Amino acid sequence: MSAPFSDPIWQRPHAAISLQPLVSAGKHVDVVVVGAGIMGLSTALHAARLGLVVQVLDAGDIGQGASGLNGGQVIPGLKYDPEWLLEHFGAERGEALISFAASTADSVFDLIRDEQLTVPFVRKGWIQAAHTEVALKAAANRDRQWRARGADAKLLSKAEVVAMTGAKGYLGGWLDRRAGVIDPLAYTSELARVALASGVEIAARQKAVGLSRSGGSWRVETENGVTLQAKFVVVATNAYTDSLIPGLAETIVPLHSFQIATAPLSSSLAGAILPEGQAVSDSRRILVYYRKSADGRLVLGGRGRMALPTSSADWTHLERALRRLYPVLSGVAIEKRWFGRVAMTPDHLPHIHEPEPGLLAAVGCQGRGVGLMTALGKCIAGYLSSGDVRQLPFPVSPIRPIPFHAFRQIGVAATIAWYRTLDALER
Repeated sequence: MSAPFSDPIWQRPHAAISLQPLVSAGKHVDVVVVGAGIMGLSTALHAARLGLVVQVLDAGDIGQGASGLNGGQVIPGLKYDPEWLLEHFGAERGEALISFAASTADSVFDLIRDEQLTVPFVRKGWIQAAHTEVALKAAANRDRQWRARGADAKLLSKAEVVAMTGAKGYLGGWLDRRAGVIDPLAYTSELARVALASGVEIAARQKAVGLSRSGGSWRVETENGVTLQAKFVVVATNAYTDSLIPGLAETIVPLHSFQIATAPLSSSLAGAILPEGQAVSDSRRILVYYRKSADGRLVLGGRGRMALPTSSADWTHLERALRRLYPVLSGVAIEKRWFGRVAMTPDHLPHIHEPEPGLLAAVGCQGRGVGLMTALGKCIAGYLSSGDVRQLPFPVSPIRPIPFHAFRQIGVAATIAWYRTLDALER
């Protein structure tokens, strides 16, 4: 896709690595990871640190997919709160999931600190801003559950939300101080750098097109005609999943997340809009999320059209949301527009699959991929190294394609349009 419709503001570090599609034919490794996004690179890094020989393959370049295009919000937790997880997974699995969910933001910021990654970040929390009384009650329920488990969080009054966001239209909200924001392209690039330094081999523009199993090992074929042998294969393609594992792509609904970035804000505007640098998501059915970037822009994102964009008009709904929240920005130019894919599952939970021994896949970030996939990669590496399924926070589930998947996007598009109408009526 050509500019200006895939033109994020995120930056690679000055010392960013340059990868070539170089793989030795007939190479034998412990693990082939397909997909060099956050989950793939986290898996590779941690597997190498556990002594495994790892080869990563990516169809494109590092950061070209959602890992380098997302909003860079690092939010702990899942879509569901502790009590729901206990009810649906039972005490033992539920507690393990709660502990995992609570740790996902830590996994990112600890990695940045411990590995001295060149990644701009601010860790001042995430605000879930409530625009209705119903949403405010939900925020209070979430606050009760997480604070009972020691989370550094608090309910926000209307005045506090106004002071912390500078935005119009909220009745209150919830602040989770465990969260923060990063530059996602810098983070993905730096994950690749430290993985390489740990002995991982990474090949860009080397698409995996075939998998077969023989004699206890996996044979991985690439589009470039290279064949690899591996004990384990991890497919970490998420929203960009194709037919490499039959039926896997039909278990998710890939949606487009569109984003815009303003010109850098003046000092007076910057002082009134997110002055402490929190991330924000609102409580609408079709939510918008926003933050400030390291160079002082306001970055706002939300659900986009199901088809690929064709003009800047495809971002108009986000510009309207920006002006609604911040009328003071009406005269500030929108300088960047871009989009990426996110993967949604019907139950709004990540899914881990092992359709055959030694073949793993994980899909379904539900919009929380930075922390979730960093932490999940470490867990998968632990499972590969030990064979202990208790290393995995989610139960391994069979691949279950969504019925009538070919028509799913039509239904999703209609649902999004209806939800937008309901959200407009609640303003």
